[in-house]
Amino acid sequence: MKKAFLQLHLSVFLAGFTGILGKLISLNEGLLVWYRLLITSVTLYILFRIQGTFKKLPWKDILPIGGTGVIVALHWLFFYGSIKYSNVSIGVICFSLTSLFTAIFDPLINRRRFDVAEMLLSMLTLLGILLIFHFDTQYRTGIIIGIISAMFAALFTVFNKRLIKRFDTYTITFYELSTGFIVLSMAMPLYLYLFPVPSLLPSSPDIIYLLVLAWFCTVLMYLLSMSALKKISPFTVNLCFNLEPVYSIVMAFLLFHENKLLNNAFYAGLGCIILSVGLQMLRVAKGKTAS
Repeated sequence: MKKAFLQLHLSVFLAGFTGILGKLISLNEGLLVWYRLLITSVTLYILFRIQGTFKKLPWKDILPIGGTGVIVALHWLFFYGSIKYSNVSIGVICFSLTSLFTAIFDPLINRRRFDVAEMLLSMLTLLGILLIFHFDTQYRTGIIIGIISAMFAALFTVFNKRLIKRFDTYTITFYELSTGFIVLSMAMPLYLYLFPVPSLLPSSPDIIYLLVLAWFCTVLMYLLSMSALKKISPFTVNLCFNLEPVYSIVMAFLLFHENKLLNNAFYAGLGCIILSVGLQMLRVAKGKTAS
């Protein structure tokens, strides 16, 4: 369990950079995710071929894994869309609602009882978000897009929990992200028609940021988080990922001076989110939540 929590928190730390990189990369959210999936899929394929660990799966197995990959691609699209339409702090804080949606989706999908404690902790997270934004109309679009992103993130984790019982994390990661890339590639002509861009190619700084995003904040981060899922429940994983905004916000303060746009309600809300994570960690330590 200690190793699982170490893997989980390291993956959360790496995830904290994704919002910053999303802000730094000049591409729109669609192209950003397309390049992220492309680099990640190619990297994984090369690594597996070199190691001789590539596994061919039948279509009956590829379909559920690929479907989960489409969900994560949608999560990324809405996540970076939220950042582009608002800022890093708002985009990553909306992600904290993932635990609320997990507390709802996990019992429905896996047919288990609703956990009252999970719902209460999720309500504490929701209270934090309401305090932070105080229904600020300036960022309404970014908030709505961010909430949708959190819904897809919750579904992704719940379905991954089921997949890792049958497949190893490396195989799951490759087929998920490769399928997400293929499906997004098929949708890109329509996407670019609806959201035209002056250039399809990333700039030199964008290439560097995309490589960091793909290699460290995608490949390494997802392998660590899915390894942790073998020992830790989806709700706990997603609740721990509520700490992602803490890392992202601190970096956003330092790099983009976003603290000038925030008020005392923001810090009160952030305190609620951190408290919800701490209480869940205590529940796990005392064995009051399922693995």
